[in-house]
Amino acid sequence: MTVSNVVLNNETTIPQLGFGVFQVPPADTAAVTGTALEVGYRHIDTAQMYGNEAGVGEAIKASGIARDELYVTSKLNNTFHEPDAARRAFDETLERLGLDRIDLFLIHWPLPTRYDGDFVSTWRTLAEFVEDGRATSIGVSNFQPAHLDRIVAETGVVPAVNQIEVHPYFTNEEARAASIRHGIEVEAWSPIAQGKVLDDAVIGEIATAHGKTPSQVTLRWHIERGDIVFPKSVREERMRENFDIFDFTLTEDQVAAISGLDQGEAGRTGPNPDTFDWIPD
Repeated sequence: MTVSNVVLNNETTIPQLGFGVFQVPPADTAAVTGTALEVGYRHIDTAQMYGNEAGVGEAIKASGIARDELYVTSKLNNTFHEPDAARRAFDETLERLGLDRIDLFLIHWPLPTRYDGDFVSTWRTLAEFVEDGRATSIGVSNFQPAHLDRIVAETGVVPAVNQIEVHPYFTNEEARAASIRHGIEVEAWSPIAQGKVLDDAVIGEIATAHGKTPSQVTLRWHIERGDIVFPKSVREERMRENFDIFDFTLTEDQVAAISGLDQGEAGRTGPNPDTFDWIPD
């Protein structure tokens, strides 16, 4: 199975389908990630706040897969937005992953009500990691339109991606449109709404028509719209199911029908980035 690639605004490419390790217990991460790599995933998405970067690094080392065949993403912990703290945290991420370069590093949350609302200096700090060659690309996560407009206007540095909550029940069109307007690719976290969309009648009918599962149809909907996705599962059979989405396509009407399931803000499953201010101890 060949996974499609997306060209980022710095002319590098990212696999459109990856494997996420959110909520994978640190003790299990090496084994789970190793299985994903055996299935064929080459794009791994982790974060400092997940506490499992070391497990990802262990799996990468044990896999024997050439470094240039892998795409690794991590994200800055909310605790480390101040520039010197961000620099130290980035060093630690590389150490835990066992890498001298990361493909993509993100600000995990904008935290507009913390740090005196200054996520711009954090963004400038991430730009340093590209300049010194230790990050190929940098981006943001959970940034709203105003947040994107501000960092681009004040720094001139455009994120490669914006990783935001997107799924059929919350299509997050304003944040998607703002990202696209800036030339930023959209990464969709919680792509199946933590399983909430899998019993949806509309998605089920489309899945039956294609001989696919609701999860596969939902992931394919993301692919058709240009989203980058990285579903998470600790079960090999589900990993394989999620990987098997490149041998069929949805019609325009089917894509529109799934998009029509949007519930607006009521469909959001995670925190609102405008007010989310949690900082881990």
